[in-house]
Amino acid sequence: MLLEADVLNAVAAAAVEKRAITNLRVLNEAYDYPKPSSFSRGLRIDLNGLIILLISGTASIDENGQSIHVGDFRAQTRRTFENIAALLAAEGATWKDIVRTSCYLRDIERDYTAFNEERTAFYQEQELDPLPASTGIQAILCRPELLIEIEAIAMFRVEPARN
Repeated sequence: MLLEADVLNAVAAAAVEKRAITNLRVLNEAYDYPKPSSFSRGLRIDLNGLIILLISGTASIDENGQSIHVGDFRAQTRRTFENIAALLAAEGATWKDIVRTSCYLRDIERDYTAFNEERTAFYQEQELDPLPASTGIQAILCRPELLIEIEAIAMFRVEPARN
């Protein structure tokens, strides 16, 4: 118990370092949108070696900020998973580090079966066990052609920086 208390005290006493994350090879920055948006693609929080990645809502957007796979729900879902994977990779993480997703579908009644099939296949490819916690939500998305958007939270450990 003493060791756990020491760890908790070290985390509590450590500075909270945070910075924006991105991967411009696959996904442009939000401020490059025709109508500038004030958010980061994601945020990296370092709690003395415990890393938390907060991935903003991510969709089927390419490196030029264009929506791709318009009208194809399954292809948009796959590209969304790939964009999240690229953001994770830019920070040394993988889908195995994801602990939670919030999945926004434009038409959940029409698309949920296809979504669950695509998600299940993707998670099996990633060999996820356990699966992340997740919520599915019907929502009006930021662009009318987008059919799905996913936000995610990842957690992993790195060796804390030594001063």
